[in-house]
Amino acid sequence: MDFDITDPNLAEQGLLRIEWAKQSMPVLNLIQERFRQEKPLRGIRIAACLHVTTETANLMTTLQQGGAEVALCASNPLSTQDDVAAALVTHFHIPVFARKGEDRETYYRHIHQVLALQPQLTMDDGADLVSTIHSQPASAYSTLIGGTEETTTGVIRLRSMAQKGVLRYPIIAVNDAKTKYLFDNRYGTGQSTLDGIIRATNRLIAGSTFVVCGYGWCGRGVAQRARGLGANVVVTEVDPLRALEAVMDGFRVLPMQQAAPIGDFFVTLTGDTEVIRAEHFEQMKDGAIVANSGHFNVELDLEALEKLSTQRRKMRDYVEEYTLHNGKRIYVLGEGRLINLAAAEGHPSSVMDMSFADQALSVEYLVKHAGELQKEVYPVPEALDQMVARLKLQALGVEIDTLTEKQKAYLASWEMGT
Repeated sequence: MDFDITDPNLAEQGLLRIEWAKQSMPVLNLIQERFRQEKPLRGIRIAACLHVTTETANLMTTLQQGGAEVALCASNPLSTQDDVAAALVTHFHIPVFARKGEDRETYYRHIHQVLALQPQLTMDDGADLVSTIHSQPASAYSTLIGGTEETTTGVIRLRSMAQKGVLRYPIIAVNDAKTKYLFDNRYGTGQSTLDGIIRATNRLIAGSTFVVCGYGWCGRGVAQRARGLGANVVVTEVDPLRALEAVMDGFRVLPMQQAAPIGDFFVTLTGDTEVIRAEHFEQMKDGAIVANSGHFNVELDLEALEKLSTQRRKMRDYVEEYTLHNGKRIYVLGEGRLINLAAAEGHPSSVMDMSFADQALSVEYLVKHAGELQKEVYPVPEALDQMVARLKLQALGVEIDTLTEKQKAYLASWEMGT
């Protein structure tokens, strides 16, 4: 078996951490048990480009139990947990091509090594795997029948491809499932982003001015958690509806040019490029801390920051100091990459339980409906989304009401009024 990981000797440590995560993933465990018995993915080859974490490991073993042949690479150069990669290779015989801190050349080499599997399905987080496939002749991957996409950034890219008529196979936008974005994006990103910032800096959040760039579901989560830790939260936005929502949620909303001089911490979560630019870095106070929790590091214009700087040095793990021409110091966390995975461990397993249940069920759906779907981006079927929510409630020991027949009839009628 071909693989490329940092240290196979970390396998035992990784196995324990995978087991620890598994205890908080009851929905995925139920799916895994059914997959083990039914083998709905028998003979299916899956190329996965995801953050190599303990939660991802449990998804990979679920697919494997379903009969699939899986190969995994990292979806970000800093998001790999090397002990998890070692455990997947050693204990589960899953080919993994991922090393924490790998350079760009290695990152794309690993994507090509995963694609050597000649997959029928792809599982992506950010769409780098899909875009690599589309950079090759269509005949190179004629086996493909479908794919899934985990994150907002990837869905944006894929929808662009579909609109331009270049998408070669159907893909389910797992990110758009309610059991994904309402929980993973909001609560997962909220907690893990603050976790990454605190681990990297050991700075106090309480009493600071904390600037959240973007008020989508991820931004909402970070703003809520920062406020919970005692920060004075400022939100920047370009969407008037989201800005209005942030105001109604009790946050101060400012343009970035006005937020830059007052912020102590800055976090970007927009999915767009150059959210914090040269003119913003120049306005920041001495000691400002800048991080990104969007999928790609393009949200921070680090090239412009480099040009503004006279000196750059590493202060701590995942903390780089840039000294500007005016003498002020800006601290960039995790090379501007996903701070929750660069400096911490990513989302808690209990919230990834639902996201990865959506992934597993979407893969099964694609296999069952192979040949029926167009070359478009599809939502997770509502029935699967509802199933995941019900299973999660069941695992939490929470019961809910059911509609009576009279209530169902009322909701389906138009005759009954005041």
